[in-house]
Order: sequence, then C-alpha cells, then structure tokens
Amino acid sequence: VPPKTIVVVEGVLEGNVTWTKDKIYRLKGYVRVGEEATSGTVTKVGTLTIQAGTVIIGDKATKGTLIVQRGSKLIAEGTASEPIVFTSAEGIGSRSPGDWGGVVLCGKAPNNLTGIVELEGGYKGFHGGTAADDNSGSMKYVRIEYAGIPLNPNQEINSLTMGSVGSGTTLEYIQASFGLDDSFEWFGGTVNAKYLIAYKGTDDDFDVDNGYVGNVQFGLGYRDGNLADVSGSNGFEIDNDAAGSSLAPFTSATLVNFSIIGAKGKSSDYLDANFQNGAQLRRNAKVKVYNTFM
Repeated sequence: VPPKTIVVVEGVLEGNVTWTKDKIYRLKGYVRVGEEATSGTVTKVGTLTIQAGTVIIGDKATKGTLIVQRGSKLIAEGTASEPIVFTSAEGIGSRSPGDWGGVVLCGKAPNNLTGIVELEGGYKGFHGGTAADDNSGSMKYVRIEYAGIPLNPNQEINSLTMGSVGSGTTLEYIQASFGLDDSFEWFGGTVNAKYLIAYKGTDDDFDVDNGYVGNVQFGLGYRDGNLADVSGSNGFEIDNDAAGSSLAPFTSATLVNFSIIGAKGKSSDYLDANFQNGAQLRRNAKVKVYNTFM
C-alpha cells in the first residue's frame, strides 16, 4: 500500500472545501475556515467538510491550529470504525502533549462578556453575538490528540476550544487525549454535547466559563498521575467569569451522567502535587450536575 500524500494547509479556507481520507492534511500555523480580521467584521466564510477516516496532523514548529471563524462551519463526521483523527505531526513514539494547537470553534451565540470578543491568547478567535441557535457545523466520532499550546501565561489553546458556539452545532463522540491544557473548554455559548472523553489531559478535563448555558450528557474524564498543570488540575472547573461577577447570562450549564476518574487508584500510586479537585465549582456559577460519579 503506497503512503498517503501529505497536503500542507495554511492560511484561510474559503467556500466549500473537502478533505478526503486518501490524504493526510498538515496544519501549518493558524489555518482558518473563514476570516474575521477585526472584531465584528466577517470578510470570508467557508465550510470545511472532512471525510470519515481522515487524519489531520498539526505542525509543531508553527503551532498548527484549526480555527473555524464566526459564520463558517466544520463538518467533521467520522464513524465508530473510521474516526477522524487530529494528532501531532511528530513521529509515533515522539509525540508529546502540546505538540500543536488544537481545534477552535467560534460562534455567534451569547456570552456574558462585552459584545464580540477575542478568545484568550490573541489569535483572532473572535466570538459572541445574539444568535443562540447559531450553527458552527458538526463533529462526530473525532479524536484530538497531543494538542494544547500556551500562547501567553494562563492563556492557551485547548484540545477543543468553543467560543460562543450555538445550539445549532452538533458535538457527539469526541475524545481529547494527551492535551497539554484543558481537554474541553466552553467560553459562553449554548451548544449541547454528548459522549465526550477527556483522556489523560494535563489541565482540566471540562472547563466552563463566561455564561455557557448548554447541556452536556455522558462524559468521562480519566487522569494520569504524572500529568497535571501548575495552575491546578480538576475534573470540572466552572466559573461565571474570572472575576466572579453577576454578569448575565450566568454560567448555568447542565451536566449529566459524568464519570471523573482520578489518577490515584490506590494509596501507593504517584500523584502530581498539582492535582486539585474532581469538581471545582466557584466564582458565582450556577451549574447543575446530576447523576455524576467522581
């Protein structure tokens, strides 16, 4: 079987673009679906469709990252037997957490920030608006591995970053593995999600902020005793915002049927001192958690 052709992708994707499983796609730098060069001004829109079974690799030197800008869509629908895999471009055996950026979805749903804002890190990940039912596409049966890069102190790209993503978006059967920062983080938005796995991430498994009000059901967080972040690692980390303000909408997500499995299976197991809590619920959040084991 001949090796697959590696296609280097960089810059802005506009219009309808399809990636197929007979090739491997290498993300070089910030690869954007659509473009919003300044806050509130969408200049280009696109729809990226990724075929089941496709592999996408993130370039380490340029911090390869896939960013779906407001008004654009990612249609990444794998299957149980042919998942779509985002992973490191480093060779097998040489991959590490933080080898590349991750996947970023930016939507037009509400948050409790002021207007249209930029995601932390300053990479033009603008998000926010008034369209609660906004649609950023669909992700099903997707794995995201070895992602999560620090851009500035306490400002990182996560394995899957969601900025004000709307309820018209579908997120199901997504596994984030070996991420350097959070496995999943919501900054506001209304999107619902099912069947999420955070596997051996370094920071938080599920981080919720800035007025996220969606519903998430069937989640698993599974930790490694050697992998924890200096900021303190948690299963859930949930805040209304960093200041603990009373700005609306309040962070009031509903989380149902979760299992958060800590790294210390028995008393003799090693545990990094930076581990904190199964659930850190703080700063004026109004989250609801049901039928959950930690």
